[in-house]
Amino acid sequence: MISIVHKHPVILSSLAFLLAGFTLPAVAAPPQQNGADMQRLERQVQSLSEQLKAVQAELRQLKAGQPAPVSSGTASAPVAAQTTAPSTATTPVASGNELPTLPATAAGASSPWDHLSIYGYGEVNYYHPTHRADLTTADLARAVFGFSYAYDDRTHFYSEFEIEHAVASSEDRGEFEVEQFYVDHRLADWAAVKAGVFLIPSGLLNLNHEPVYYYGVQRNFVERLVIPTTWREGGVALHGDFAQGFGYDLGVTTGLNLKSYDFNPAAPLYETAAELNSGDINPFQAGHQEMQLANAQHLAQYLALSYKGVPGLGLGASVFTGNVANAVGLPDQRSTLWETHVRYNPGRLDLSALYARGILSNTAAANRLNPGASNPEPSKFYGWYLQGAYTVWRHNEMRLAPFVRFERYDIGAGYAGLAPGSSAVPASFPQPFDRVWTGGLNFYLTPKVVFKADYQSFSTNSDLTRFDLGLGLVF
Repeated sequence: MISIVHKHPVILSSLAFLLAGFTLPAVAAPPQQNGADMQRLERQVQSLSEQLKAVQAELRQLKAGQPAPVSSGTASAPVAAQTTAPSTATTPVASGNELPTLPATAAGASSPWDHLSIYGYGEVNYYHPTHRADLTTADLARAVFGFSYAYDDRTHFYSEFEIEHAVASSEDRGEFEVEQFYVDHRLADWAAVKAGVFLIPSGLLNLNHEPVYYYGVQRNFVERLVIPTTWREGGVALHGDFAQGFGYDLGVTTGLNLKSYDFNPAAPLYETAAELNSGDINPFQAGHQEMQLANAQHLAQYLALSYKGVPGLGLGASVFTGNVANAVGLPDQRSTLWETHVRYNPGRLDLSALYARGILSNTAAANRLNPGASNPEPSKFYGWYLQGAYTVWRHNEMRLAPFVRFERYDIGAGYAGLAPGSSAVPASFPQPFDRVWTGGLNFYLTPKVVFKADYQSFSTNSDLTRFDLGLGLVF
């Protein structure tokens, strides 16, 4: 019994408490006791006796090799069978935000709660169109909460749940969405397989779209209007990285569904730059299904390659292609989106560039069925940007990084099937192309909390020019 007590300091403390309980009343008791004092002492002795019996029961269970029961008088985490942690932990290969492997307690034991991680991000923004002050808005743009579970060092589950615009109901513009929901299993140091709803590895932001990871209050327009960040599909994929710095990600997923494409909106799809940035404007935005009873008649394929073998340098390219679900009687359509990007971040300097281009085949037949449409299907769309930032001040975890970005987008670069002399866009609607200058700064209170301010100038749709403020965070 002595060896057991030495191995379990909690039991040793309990025994010391019991001994103190027996001793202290005897020392403190006066020579003469009245009836009330005697009754109180008898109750104390009875209570201590019951506690001693409970400790003896725990000792008998420990001798038998069973876990000790949890006392009902105190709250505690669920009790799990003791397991020995592996001598070395390996980080799982995963796209998007990689999470730590399951921790173990100092004694080598872990509970189910050790396998669970909770994380999230969000942003609160203020948008002020300089030419339309009446359209100024403040918005809880998104609040995202994620849960992951480590079954073991090789198998992990990841999920994210998003609330957009604070309120989600049939009468409000907000949405509640399942952004990610997949299992990732590492096959080898260089290969892993994932299945479920996951992010498509396209561009610089889609896998790293949290507000602390990009400059400006909202995401750049090219990676919203051409690449529909945040873009997820349901499917299965193989991915991994090599020691030389090369990475790959290839998979089969759900594709686009344009059966409900809106050819004739009565009013423009957006009035402000904030609505342009957050709306479903081009076919990839309007057609990606987010696994909501997704049409799986046609599956898509994608391939992404990356290189990070030089410190501070990241190179990448990707292509996504597949047939489109469209209206009955129309010829088959195929959608293809490809992009290439580079980022160089050796220290205080942060430079990046991206080019993306999309193609939608056989749009002529669909457009002929909707003559005079205010929003015909484009056959081509593209965009590119250049961006530079520099950390001008740093103190402990705080830092200040001004930035400037120039981008050009055209989500109506080509149309087919329009009547001769007709315009693709009504005169009262914003044009589907523009050149945008953005200047601003990110102030990081910590690496996970950022305050933002920027000014955006639009060359073609000048009414969209705006000043923005924002707060972003991750945890």
